[in-house]
Amino acid sequence: MKNKTLYHLLGHTVILLCIGLMMSSCAVSFKFNGASIDYATTKSISVADFPNNAALVYPPLSNDLSEGIRDLYQRQTRLEVSRKGGDLELEGEITGYEVTPMSISADSYSAETKLTLTVRVRFINNVRPEESFEKTYSAYQTFDSSRLLTDVQEELCQTMIKEIGESIYNDTVAKW
Repeated sequence: MKNKTLYHLLGHTVILLCIGLMMSSCAVSFKFNGASIDYATTKSISVADFPNNAALVYPPLSNDLSEGIRDLYQRQTRLEVSRKGGDLELEGEITGYEVTPMSISADSYSAETKLTLTVRVRFINNVRPEESFEKTYSAYQTFDSSRLLTDVQEELCQTMIKEIGESIYNDTVAKW
C-alpha cells in the first residue's frame, strides 16, 4: 500500500514538473490581456501618425488616435513602440468623421445624433508577412441632439478611439 501511494505521489510530481518545464520553455508569451507575441523574434512595433483625410475634421483627432494606439501597445505588451521601423508596423488614415441625425422626436426634430469615426489601417508584420493585412475599423457614439457637438465630441472621440484601438490590438497581436 505504501509503494502504491508513493508511486502515485511521484507520478503527480513528474507530471507537474513536465508541465512547468513545457510552460517555461515556450517562446510565445501569453498575457492575461490576450497578447500572444513571440518576443524572441518580435521586439518592436511602429505606429505611424494617422492623418485625418475625412471631409469633416476635428483637429485633435489625428494626434489623439495615433497616441491612443501607441499607448495601448506600450501598456499591454513588452514591445518597443516607435513611429517607424518596427518588426510590426501600423499605419493608416482617418477616412470618415461624420455626424448623422438619428431618431426623430414627436415635433419632427432629431432627438439623437450619431458621431461615427472610420479608420483605414495597414498592418505589416515583417516577421511573419502572411499575417499582414489592410482593414477598415469603425466606431460610433450617440448623443442627445439638444447638446452641441463641440460640448461632447472630446469625450465621444476618446471612447471611439479606445474601441477602435482595442479592435486593432486584437487583430494584430491578440488574434481574437
